[in-house]
Amino acid sequence: MRGGLSKTLALVGAAGLLAVSACGNSDNSSGDSNSSANKDVTVFTWWADGGEKAGLDGLVSVFNTECKDFKFVNSAVAGGAGANAKQVLANDLQAGKPPSTFQAHAGAELKDYINAGQVDDVSQLYKDFGLDKAFPQNLLDNLTVDGKIYSIPANIHRANVVWANPTVLKKANIDATKAPASVDAWIADLNKLKAAGVKAPLGLSKGFAQEMLVEAVLLAELGPEKFTGLWDGKTDWAGGDVTAALNKYKTLLTFSNSDREAIDWADALGYVNKGQAGYTLMGDWVAAQQLADKVPDTAYTYWPAPGTAGNFQFLADSFTLPTNGQNPDGAKCWLKVTGSADGQKAFNTKKGSIPARSDANPADYPKYQQSAMADWKQDKIVPSCAHGAACTAGQNNDILSALSQFSGSPDVAKLQTALGNAMKTS
Repeated sequence: MRGGLSKTLALVGAAGLLAVSACGNSDNSSGDSNSSANKDVTVFTWWADGGEKAGLDGLVSVFNTECKDFKFVNSAVAGGAGANAKQVLANDLQAGKPPSTFQAHAGAELKDYINAGQVDDVSQLYKDFGLDKAFPQNLLDNLTVDGKIYSIPANIHRANVVWANPTVLKKANIDATKAPASVDAWIADLNKLKAAGVKAPLGLSKGFAQEMLVEAVLLAELGPEKFTGLWDGKTDWAGGDVTAALNKYKTLLTFSNSDREAIDWADALGYVNKGQAGYTLMGDWVAAQQLADKVPDTAYTYWPAPGTAGNFQFLADSFTLPTNGQNPDGAKCWLKVTGSADGQKAFNTKKGSIPARSDANPADYPKYQQSAMADWKQDKIVPSCAHGAACTAGQNNDILSALSQFSGSPDVAKLQTALGNAMKTS
């Protein structure tokens, strides 16, 4: 295994800034320096609870220190894994009432806002804040749209991670410290678990969790270049290799819980925690939201999804500069903190993600993040459609709809056609 991702993890639960003056000063936008409207920086996110809220609080603490001319105003919308917030944001943007800055997944998901003229180019801020040197080139390439960058990432998350319960795997004489080398080998182990009496060996939930699983299978079967080609048009969705991969995804579904369309990812993780499932695939935000010292280190293990070792499927939470947004000077100060070493440390140590910056010190982070930081430096970087790095929101919605239909009526030919059609839309 690579970069320490085969280490065991304890889990519980069911479920140098530059001078601030470069950001501008609110007094310059109005003659009344006491006006609260001049100071307010409305930050729109879906980080309302758990590790996400803790991470946001860490970022705010740095903002309050480094941007004293401004006042943070929390405009978080809870629920729906960001779906509720995105709908509220869409309504506000359409009504011409943008916040000072808003959270968005970095990458192709931003194209919807770019095409609608709702976000400004922040490429110059990368130079002003030194981010063009602090962020790795492969990340900058993934953030660039038609030669421009439109957001500043606060973090990097990994999507292709499987979390396993060694006690459950032991029932079938499966070595939890070693990831299956391929999807086929994983299916063989799932069969062993079923034979050992584990009713639903693979914990799975609705929506994006299913999309993440099918992405992991496609990545394992196609390899990083052809997988990335699915999203940029270089790989044919109608190909026989895609058909074979989707058939293996269909097989994986047969090992999952029958209530997958009715539960969220934390509930699927709960099945693993309770010993009712052997595995679940979920992003590494699991590390922050489920860690607890009272559980032995041998309680859980984690590794890259079978067949994807050496590939880091990334997603990034980022912040934008909305066109005609409230208090642009304050928003720029927020963006500066978001990309700064202090801001990223305060955020990521709480969120469970890793910093986008290359100069971060691994010693500042818990064990899982250290392993992820090592993999980030050495692995092949590939994007996730499920979390906006590889496809637009419209394309993703079509994919989610197709996968939901497939979950109830698994027709591979129909799914393959629907996925290809989804990527033909803008």
